[in-house]
Amino acid sequence: MKIAVIGQSLFGREVYKALLKEGHQVVGVFTIPDKDGKPDPLGMEAEKDGVPVFKFPRWRVKGSAIPEVVEKYKALEAELNVLPFCSQFIPMEVIDFPKHGSIIYHPSILPRHRGASAINWTLMQGDKIGGFTVFWADDGLDTGDILLQRECEVLLDDTVNSIYNRFLFPEGVKGMVEAVQQIAQGTAPKVPQPSEGATYDPIQRKENAKINWDQTAEAIHNFIRGNDKVPGAWTEIEGKKVTFFGSTLTSNGPVTDGVPLEIPGASQPAMVSKNGLVLFVNDGKTLTVKNLQFEDGKMIPASQYFKSSDTTTLQLSEEEQALSKEIRAVWKRILTNVSEIENSTDFFKAGAASMDVVRLVEEVKLKCDGLQLQNEDVYMATQFEEFIQMLVRRRRGEDREEELIIDYVEKDTNNMTVRMPHQLFINGKFIDAEGGKTYETFNPTDGMAICKVSLAQVSDIDKAVAAAKEAFENGEWGKMNPRDRGILLYRLADLMEQHQEELATIESIDSGAVYTLALKTHVGMSIQTFRYFAGWCDKIQGCTIPINQARPNRNLTFTKKEPIGVCGIIIPWNYPLMMLAWKTAACLAAGNTVVLKPAQVTPLTALKFAELTVKAGIPKGVVNILPGAGSLIGQRLSDHPHVRKLGFTGSTEIGKQIMKSCAQSNVKKVSLELGGKSPLIIFKDCDLDKAVRMGMSAVFFNKGENCIAAGRLFLEHSIHDEFLQRVVGKVKKMKIGDPLDRSTDHGPQNHKAHLDKLLEYCQRGVKEGATLVYGGQQVQRPGYFFEPTIFTDVTDEMYIAKEESFGPVMIISKFNDGDVDGVLKRANDTEFGLASGVFTKDISKALYVSEKLQAGTVFVNTYNKTDVASPFGGFKQSGFGKDLGQEALNEYLKTKAVTIEY
Repeated sequence: MKIAVIGQSLFGREVYKALLKEGHQVVGVFTIPDKDGKPDPLGMEAEKDGVPVFKFPRWRVKGSAIPEVVEKYKALEAELNVLPFCSQFIPMEVIDFPKHGSIIYHPSILPRHRGASAINWTLMQGDKIGGFTVFWADDGLDTGDILLQRECEVLLDDTVNSIYNRFLFPEGVKGMVEAVQQIAQGTAPKVPQPSEGATYDPIQRKENAKINWDQTAEAIHNFIRGNDKVPGAWTEIEGKKVTFFGSTLTSNGPVTDGVPLEIPGASQPAMVSKNGLVLFVNDGKTLTVKNLQFEDGKMIPASQYFKSSDTTTLQLSEEEQALSKEIRAVWKRILTNVSEIENSTDFFKAGAASMDVVRLVEEVKLKCDGLQLQNEDVYMATQFEEFIQMLVRRRRGEDREEELIIDYVEKDTNNMTVRMPHQLFINGKFIDAEGGKTYETFNPTDGMAICKVSLAQVSDIDKAVAAAKEAFENGEWGKMNPRDRGILLYRLADLMEQHQEELATIESIDSGAVYTLALKTHVGMSIQTFRYFAGWCDKIQGCTIPINQARPNRNLTFTKKEPIGVCGIIIPWNYPLMMLAWKTAACLAAGNTVVLKPAQVTPLTALKFAELTVKAGIPKGVVNILPGAGSLIGQRLSDHPHVRKLGFTGSTEIGKQIMKSCAQSNVKKVSLELGGKSPLIIFKDCDLDKAVRMGMSAVFFNKGENCIAAGRLFLEHSIHDEFLQRVVGKVKKMKIGDPLDRSTDHGPQNHKAHLDKLLEYCQRGVKEGATLVYGGQQVQRPGYFFEPTIFTDVTDEMYIAKEESFGPVMIISKFNDGDVDGVLKRANDTEFGLASGVFTKDISKALYVSEKLQAGTVFVNTYNKTDVASPFGGFKQSGFGKDLGQEALNEYLKTKAVTIEY
């Protein structure tokens, strides 16, 4: 179809390119005249392609079409006009001329928000749903019949830029192309716009963007973000007009740490705090503003309002002086109306517009090895000398504005002061959840609250996924040399080692893990895991494959291993840090970005880990941590269209639900480590001393909160009584107590609900006729302590023989002497297949049994012997996919085959 594209801007350019890609013929492009010698992006792109470009300053004079302009347009014989974004008034003689008429893009769900400031008003009026419309042009103002509409959720902290970049721009391009396709196929509808709900909103200008303080906090927040970045909501402070950017609703109680700032009309003075400018509104709620801009165009972080500017000027090295000359030349190419770029030249006063900001950011990226500035960096350093100083500081890693702000919870315990972040970690920053929502996490040792933790909401999840997607697709991480990526992971492991006592202490008070075990296993193996996978970063490779040659030509086929993209990871509460490490280390080594949900009851080591990733230099957006409810966060990650892989450790029931959601959403790749009922077979020819010692460890290690715990022991009949006697004797000597006490053997169960389930589990075992030899009761002391428990005479049909306790409960069954195949049949008679074990001195028997056991891991004459280099994962309903070892990398990679003919 022959198309005339009428409009301007980057959006117009991308629509134009997409139409060409789909095979349409663009017979002409009509755009605006060059500004300060610079062509519009749409016109520039079309000129490169040799498409006729017309730059009429106007189409009409005194309400009438200019005949020669209309004739030039008609001469192209377009069959359809496409207006992606057009600031000019196009006469009806042009609109109605093509066979198929004209279609226009509008960034709202018409008939709501007709007019030129639709996105602003969508936000200012607090709409929960936004989107765009492609409609048939008529002689009204955004009143034509609807061809196509697409909706999106409006997030609480969306700005004009964020909703435009996240949805309206990329999906709008697709929508315009889809609309053209429907027209070409003769299937495009024409749906009259309803009159109900129709609004026409005026253009939002600076003069009507003054903040009215006699409103609710949410209304003021909507007004600020609806004017962010253009035209900018403003108020008067100390007699000067100050514009607010980056508003966030907060409700975490009174703010005492800051300096008061009087704002005329506000119900009380604002507070300049470390997090920004806190505004107190008459409904008792607060909001925080991130950046302030003054009338001269200079923008500063709101937290710096009372601080004098840094007068220390960096001395530039020879290399930096050479860079300064290159950047000065870049400014000169952009600011064509300026004869010479002085140190005092102001980028915006010299005529730069928002499009020039984008160009400057991209030029810097090319000149500075991919250094990614943000648009607001330019607004905060508008003079050339300021800009160079900011740029050099950023390259040297001295950018103070990137300093991580953490609202620690501090506790004096275990002969140290532990400092624990407790907020969400998104895009390299610790932030409150939407609406300031929190929950309490408890110390299982005494049942007392440790602190309040931010409770992630749907909008927070979407922010985290968007940050991870941006970091993967456009950030430094996605462009990084794999060896450099490995260096960062090694650095992270070193930092974890430097903080290992603090991490182990946090793990103990949050999960109940015995401190010595937390130090060695929970934290120690986590450090080993990151070091192991750091070494793999530059060893991920494909291969060449011989294929049939296309004679007389030849072919080369090779494969590439590529990262998947944004990965969601959901981990359990039994090994909070170690489960994070098992999945996240492989995920990052492969080059992905991650959104991780720790267990709701054990979030604190994950958040401390997030702090260490920043100190290690891992770029923002690569790691995001979201504490909160699995039903909300896990479900949203499973459903999210931008998450391409999900790794889960947890129950089989939830794993099935996740697998279903992942399939229905976008067929995302899944790996599942689910429930277990691991059999441990002990033959009479074993080393009994070792079997007793390792059998106890197989059950009671980490209070039985161990996915591969021996869920059922099968004892050969002739050793049953002696084994039982020895185990009971040793269990009676186990010290139950404070996990921070170095002499404690057995700490509290992780949380109250789990303790209650263990009590119910044991009661059911007794009711079904199993013999309770020892334990089965809650320890009478504060906290969630449960006695190590031993059952025997457990028969195959009993509930406790089939179901996992996930606690310190030893389930013993006997089998007849010599009946190897019989006990194997019983051991395999389960839907689980995570781990298993066998004790015997007969190597032939050991190999036979290990071959027949249906489990992902078989331990022979040992147990719980996992290693970072050995793959770990289950069979049957214990899941699929592997953690650890080289195989774990495959869970986070995709294979691409490339064939070249030459």
